[in-house]
Amino acid sequence: MLVGIYGLMAKREPIKLVLSINVVSLGLVLFFIGLAYSPGKDVPIMPTDPVDPLPATLMLTTLVVDVAITSLALAIIIRMRRENP
Repeated sequence: MLVGIYGLMAKREPIKLVLSINVVSLGLVLFFIGLAYSPGKDVPIMPTDPVDPLPATLMLTTLVVDVAITSLALAIIIRMRRENP
């Protein structure tokens, strides 16, 4: 996550900024998954003391949205560079 924050502060190229935002987002996803981890709990399909599946589900959704936003941003940057050389 710190690498992404450094990239946001130090770089000025649009592609590097988009990738830095992506790195920060992935760092936050890993942080929240780490917070949701409960040692000694079972998978949600077992009947005894399951772990909450909601944080993992939300983080998976976040990853899918991040991929879509990153690809859209990179496509816009490529199109801008083609139109304004």
